[in-house]
Amino acid sequence: MALTPHEMDRKIDEHFAFEAHDDVDGVLATLAADVDHDIVGAPTGPTRGRAAARDFYENLFNDLADSSVESVRRLYGDDFLVDESLWRGVARGTPFGLAGRDRPLEFRMLHVLEFGDDGKIRRENVWLDFAAIVRQLPQ
Repeated sequence: MALTPHEMDRKIDEHFAFEAHDDVDGVLATLAADVDHDIVGAPTGPTRGRAAARDFYENLFNDLADSSVESVRRLYGDDFLVDESLWRGVARGTPFGLAGRDRPLEFRMLHVLEFGDDGKIRRENVWLDFAAIVRQLPQ
């Protein structure tokens, strides 16, 4: 049975809240066990399963801090959601291979999420405004 837009909003907002608190286990609880996890441009390429997603989030939370996500626009389908958001926080480590040096960072993201019948995210595809990231973290 397809989720309603309200149910999809609740799930992605929960996912973003866990990310804001660097809660890896919480984030993983929103994902299906065999999730297709694709951060476009990530060196690992698309991965499958929670264990691979765990590695991504552990590294991400070491590199970025004090994060918040502001949703700008959402579009809905029968079992999917497209979310355009603005991420704000601090680049602490080496996010995306760039030296953060505790600098503020802000960039747009586009999430394409597909949901399973159980309400879990079965596919997370994320596009980042990498040009904005590079402009703010010059080496």
